[in-house]
Amino acid sequence: MMLFLPSQDELDCINDEGLILGKIRFDSTKDEHTFHPANESTNLSDSEKARIAERLSGLDSGKYSMPTQDDD
Repeated sequence: MMLFLPSQDELDCINDEGLILGKIRFDSTKDEHTFHPANESTNLSDSEKARIAERLSGLDSGKYSMPTQDDD
């Protein structure tokens, strides 16, 4: 299992152990969502990679949405 929790205009990717593996952000220059590891030494398991890839695909296709913060 993996949690995807909104934080500002990003999603924190949190594994079963409660560790933040990285963030999903929208890249407006590419018009797609991208994963950014928490640090360079982050090692993802195959199941974590699959869950993140599924979430990225779902965000790009509109299956999932990512809340955005309105500062107004």
